[in-house]
Amino acid sequence: MNGYVWLAIAISAEVIGTSSLKASAGFSRLLPSVMTVLGYGIAFWCLSHSMRTVPVGIGYAIWSGVGIVAITAIAWIWFKQSLDLPALLGMGLILAGVAVINIFSKSQV
Repeated sequence: MNGYVWLAIAISAEVIGTSSLKASAGFSRLLPSVMTVLGYGIAFWCLSHSMRTVPVGIGYAIWSGVGIVAITAIAWIWFKQSLDLPALLGMGLILAGVAVINIFSKSQV
């Protein structure tokens, strides 16, 4: 499987794990707690597979950037977290940074 497919699965699993972590209420709720552990376990397993072909710096930039934006979007929708203009601008800069790395960097070849 392509390294970037592994990375996409890893990011999805990490987003599920982090969202479940919030829902676990300090690991006091069983199902969200189990989902947290499984989500992170799957995420790191898939991330390790992606690192076979994706350069670590590029992979981690994508992992963290996309993960931050996805988690924040879920927090806004699911947990009713409010987002002000600086938060939105910051996330836009994060996405722009990931795009610049992927479009212009020679590091990923």
